[in-house]
Amino acid sequence: MLTLLTIALAVALGVVVWIWLTRERQLENRLRQSQLELAEVKAARNLALVEEQDKQQTVFNSMVEGLLILDENGQVQFSNPTLGTLFDLHGDIRGKTLLEALRHHELKAVAERSLVEGRVTDFELTLSGRETRVLEVNAASFRDRDRAHAGTILVFHDLTRIKQLENVRKEFVANVSHELRTPLSLIKGYVETLIDGAKDDPAIALRFLQTIEKHADRLSFLIEDLLTISQLESGQIVLNQQPLELGEQVDQVIRDLHARAAERSITLVNEVSTGLLVNADGDRFQQVLFNLVDNAVKYGRQGGSVRLGARRMDGDRVEGWVADDGPGIPAEASERVFERFFRVDRARSRDAGGTGLGLSIVKHIVQSHGGEVRLQSEPGKGCTFFYTLPARN
Repeated sequence: MLTLLTIALAVALGVVVWIWLTRERQLENRLRQSQLELAEVKAARNLALVEEQDKQQTVFNSMVEGLLILDENGQVQFSNPTLGTLFDLHGDIRGKTLLEALRHHELKAVAERSLVEGRVTDFELTLSGRETRVLEVNAASFRDRDRAHAGTILVFHDLTRIKQLENVRKEFVANVSHELRTPLSLIKGYVETLIDGAKDDPAIALRFLQTIEKHADRLSFLIEDLLTISQLESGQIVLNQQPLELGEQVDQVIRDLHARAAERSITLVNEVSTGLLVNADGDRFQQVLFNLVDNAVKYGRQGGSVRLGARRMDGDRVEGWVADDGPGIPAEASERVFERFFRVDRARSRDAGGTGLGLSIVKHIVQSHGGEVRLQSEPGKGCTFFYTLPARN
């Protein structure tokens, strides 16, 4: 009886132990599963964090603005490639102070101001070098959860092109105002003189009216040229390109300007070979030739000659030229002759009645055809204006 009881207790104890071990294994399995799931969650979070950091890095690297982040000690923590381009940086600047990295005391002052004011905006920094740059700097300090200073961020925006365009606009307005004021003042003066009694002398009245007409025409030409420039720059002019016989176009311009050339005893010579074709808008191309030849007649040598030639280049281009034997253009002015209102000799140009826009119009028309213009000149040996146009077989 005792033996049976002992066996029963042993069996019962074995069952209890087996149940306990089974539960332990289940708990261990659950614990492992929980740990695995937790590890997967952590891995996913880390992966998401890495992906987010990669995205932020991509965004920062693609910014057109320069970006610089300083830590709480004022040392560089991060900078993007644009900043390196703006400041011509070489090598890693992380760990350096702002002054060590960029070497501009003004930036150090801006960063220090942001610590006090929280934010500094629209500060302009001028960088000298081979090419002067103007940067707009915006700075802001940021804090951690405990409101302690955690760092400073500086953003640099390149204003150089905007400043250049603003200067061009101001210069353009000043030039237009001057060009309009001169003939208007002369017209007003002659009209007042006529009203005061000069109209009673037929000879004087006629001479004054002719002068008024001359300056009224000058105003008209200026306004027409301004409208042409505006349309060309804005792309509003649609070109009607077609095959043109270059020699015939040159002959037409020579006929139009023959009388004007004869006044200065200048000979116009067509040296273009017969059968040379270009693909161009006839009216606009006539404007190019007219402006170039008119300039050559105005500023060429009295009693000299103006030669018009052309040649077929390699490929599908034709290069034409207008050459005079006048005093030429100084080298320092050669790069600017195609600018609006630029004049090598202002006094002589106004006496000749030019608007200062002729060569700029030439440049825009030729470029709208896909060509180029350039000047070759040597003081005392005349100058030659070259242009290229698409050839037509």
